[in-house]
Amino acid sequence: MEAELVALATAGATALVQQMATDGWDAVRRRMAAFLARRQGTADEEVLEGELEVSRADLAVAREEGNQDEVAGVSAAWRLRLRRLLSEDPAAAAELRALLDEVAPGRAQETVGEVHNTISGGVQHGAVIQAGVVSGVHFTGPPHRPHPG
Repeated sequence: MEAELVALATAGATALVQQMATDGWDAVRRRMAAFLARRQGTADEEVLEGELEVSRADLAVAREEGNQDEVAGVSAAWRLRLRRLLSEDPAAAAELRALLDEVAPGRAQETVGEVHNTISGGVQHGAVIQAGVVSGVHFTGPPHRPHPG
């Protein structure tokens, strides 16, 4: 179940960030703010709409400057927020799915199945990343030196 909630939070954040650059943003912003307000209980919709607008402005500046790390950061912030909300209130999943179907009807339906990862080819002396999509990863450190022996 946790994997499904993570996938839904990711889909929600991705759709939200994509919608920030569309003509329909005002409607999406209102719908998302209303969803968050209902699920958080204490939040004011106007405050939430303001938070969404700040994210949209940050996204616009990042895209204009070509700063992909910042673009990814906006998406990551909303993914974390939605994931936390879904973890605290799993019943919110159905409402979020319905909202996504309305605001991003062309999105692919996510399916979560079993994943088995295997690393082969000997000992790894550096970072190993296994993911469906990797974006904006930067490594720093000394140059790789082969392990003697």
